Amino acid sequence: MFSRSILSRQLFRQAAPAAVATAPAFRSSILLQHQRRLLSDQTKQAITKAVASAPVVLFMKGTPETPQCGFSRASIQILGLQGVDPNKFAAFNVLEDPELRQGIKEFSDWPTIPQLYVDKEFVGGCDIIMSMHQNGDLAKLLDEKKVLAAGEETSEAESSEKKE
Repeated sequence: MFSRSILSRQLFRQAAPAAVATAPAFRSSILLQHQRRLLSDQTKQAITKAVASAPVVLFMKGTPETPQCGFSRASIQILGLQGVDPNKFAAFNVLEDPELRQGIKEFSDWPTIPQLYVDKEFVGGCDIIMSMHQNGDLAKLLDEKKVLAAGEETSEAESSEKKE
């Protein structure tokens, strides 16, 4: 499935010169790099397609209706509170596919799930989503990307009128 010869050449080129000093250190360095770069072209293409499938994409444990972890549940709740348009949202259950579960971590270089993408850009995990929700950055991002449900979007002029 993986092209081991190409992968080995890439890993060899990326190995630090200091790691070559001793064979065990070199082997250890290669193994660590190899473990981080097991994302097959097929999996990468599938994830790229998934990320592009909707303006807002969440890779999560479970489904929006039945989240299978507290972090996924919190992420779904935040997106709901923000007013994300369901027609502009897609969720992918990483528990259904072990290759997706590991692959998405390598794709984003982010170790945890859930993972949020907006307009094909990686935003972050639950901690980032929560922080952005609390400081208002998530609302700004979602409004800028025009992914809020009709009636949820407010222009700056409307916002300032409401404050007055």
